[in-house]
Amino acid sequence: MVDTVKLTIDGREIEVDKRLTLLQACELAGAEVPRFCFHDRLSIAGNCRMCLVEVEKAPKPVASCAQPIADGMVVHTRGPVAAKAQKGAMEFLLINHPLDCPICDQGGECDLQDQAMGYGKGISRYDEMKRSVQEKDFGPLIKTFMTRCIHCTRCVRFMEEIAGVPELGMTGRGEDSEITTYVERGIDSEMSGNIIDLCPVGALTSKPYAFIARPWELRKTESVDVMDAVGSNIRIDARGREVLRVLPRLHEDVNEEWIADKTRFAVDGLIRRRLDTPWIKQDGKLAKASWQDAIGAVAARLQDRDGDRIAAIAGDLVDCETLYAAKMLMANLGSPHLDCRQDGMAIDPAVRASWLFNTTIAGIEEADACLLIGCDPRHEAALVNTRLRKRWRRGGFKVASIGPALDLTFPVTNLGAGPESLPHLAQGQGGFAEILQAAQRPMVIVGAGALSRIDGAAVLAAARAIADRFGAVADGWNGFNVLHTAASRVGALDLGFVPGPGGRNTSGILDGARSGAIDTVILLGADEIDMAALKGAFVIYIGHHGDAGAAAADIILPAAAYTEKDATYVNLEGRPQHASRAVFPPGEAREDWAILRALSGLLGQPLPFDSHGELREAMQKAVPHLAAFDEIMPASWEDFGVAGAMADTAFASPVADYYRTCAISRASVTMERCSAAFAMPPAATGTEG
Repeated sequence: MVDTVKLTIDGREIEVDKRLTLLQACELAGAEVPRFCFHDRLSIAGNCRMCLVEVEKAPKPVASCAQPIADGMVVHTRGPVAAKAQKGAMEFLLINHPLDCPICDQGGECDLQDQAMGYGKGISRYDEMKRSVQEKDFGPLIKTFMTRCIHCTRCVRFMEEIAGVPELGMTGRGEDSEITTYVERGIDSEMSGNIIDLCPVGALTSKPYAFIARPWELRKTESVDVMDAVGSNIRIDARGREVLRVLPRLHEDVNEEWIADKTRFAVDGLIRRRLDTPWIKQDGKLAKASWQDAIGAVAARLQDRDGDRIAAIAGDLVDCETLYAAKMLMANLGSPHLDCRQDGMAIDPAVRASWLFNTTIAGIEEADACLLIGCDPRHEAALVNTRLRKRWRRGGFKVASIGPALDLTFPVTNLGAGPESLPHLAQGQGGFAEILQAAQRPMVIVGAGALSRIDGAAVLAAARAIADRFGAVADGWNGFNVLHTAASRVGALDLGFVPGPGGRNTSGILDGARSGAIDTVILLGADEIDMAALKGAFVIYIGHHGDAGAAAADIILPAAAYTEKDATYVNLEGRPQHASRAVFPPGEAREDWAILRALSGLLGQPLPFDSHGELREAMQKAVPHLAAFDEIMPASWEDFGVAGAMADTAFASPVADYYRTCAISRASVTMERCSAAFAMPPAATGTEG
């Protein structure tokens, strides 16, 4: 039972949890208290003094962010004492601030501006010279104006507590105090961009976005991210037909209020290397064509062709509506050869529990032990890694990995490099087996590095055996998880975009293209496969970037990127989410589903929908849980995996370069700079403990 206390705030008596601070109690009472250093998700610093309030019988105003509450406390947040204290604190904070709002990127969305208007005096009694602080080089992403810094230390606390990369700190004392990286190096973290949002004064701003636009010029659209499989909730800010920035949107169960750097900064890739007109290969060279000629040529190629010689591979960024339309088109063509697993991940398409992150992201906080098999969550799904770190910081949470040595920002015990460790663990051998056995809610996370091998099905079976052996699946708890890297993967599996009876998977399609058994391949934004295998086949590419798939194509049909269409994506938990169009596609590019609908009409087998609404309705009728946005349909625990011999080779992470994993991020100049500045080492040094 929670202990409560009663206190009076601005004449209103309330009863609250005694563990809260006075500032939090004031918020519950509806009283607004200004603050700079305080943040709900960070430790208490109490160093900006902006949250001073009057507490009766106290000798002086108290900093409410760090003040415990007591029964019978009487508080005044807007009385003359509190108002004078807050005005004084604001005056001190502005002593050295350069007051350069007209040229500051934070202008219009700055806490210092807002609180100076609401709680400041409007004048300053200080006319001495302001101090000047040398700017820092934090890398390609963060631009610094450290003269504006008020030393709230939000950035320092975030990097240490949330990101787990304690590269920021304060040096010096008094007027010589500075926030710095100590050794003058960039901030090497996949979460570093969040300190831009946390900075309340414009000392830290976005370097790629510097001096580009003002917030009131931007059109804001709520959507979801596709740079990984987490499905982070985002806000897309655009001006005209160009996306200028991406910011996080609050979703406690998915990304809380953070986003990864690739999500935030890869947006400049949306305007580079874009496909904005159809192309047809003539005499070995691609030439621009009209839509009528290009789609007519595709229809001529597919018309009356044996369906067994046609195949389709879906890429990592494709939305559910496009996948559903493509599956229907392939069925009309009589082809069973389709797959959404470019990496060949060996999950069981018939058993939903074999491909979901069943614990859910928020459910990580309830686990008490975790085994990682062939995955690197820090680089494959950064928000999953921050959730694991959050759970580790609470204590009582041991993590071990089988695969390459990992630096996950928290201690990880390495149990071996490859699958040879799995049978021993399943038999209860080793110290970590005892930890799993004692755990009430153990987790197993299997990654693409383990399941995308030739022996992937056997590894999946071994991972399932470990989950069963240690009770990872029980009433009210499913601790078996698959960590995907592709935003389209779970939605595609839910829709059944996998080989039909007698159909070929991705590896089989590539083998068929080499042998001539498959002579026509449709690539739906697929860029991560071995394009050399398609040299003997006729390749039709429907996508939005001139990446590997377009380079191998005989016909290119330009499509829309994720910011340019209304769409459904399903994250790794199995949570359907709605992405909204923020801008229109460039040039003559069209939405993917519309291209497929037009093609089906030319083939004389029109798909049964004429609008996006009709398509979505048909898709949701076929797969009902896709209509339940933001809800997770739990998967039943059934048999999956194929027992068999496993190779001796070590697991390897599928992510060689965190900053360049898809066509959009590879087109981004910002991501290219990050890749050069923060190149991943050949073998990360793991932390054991």
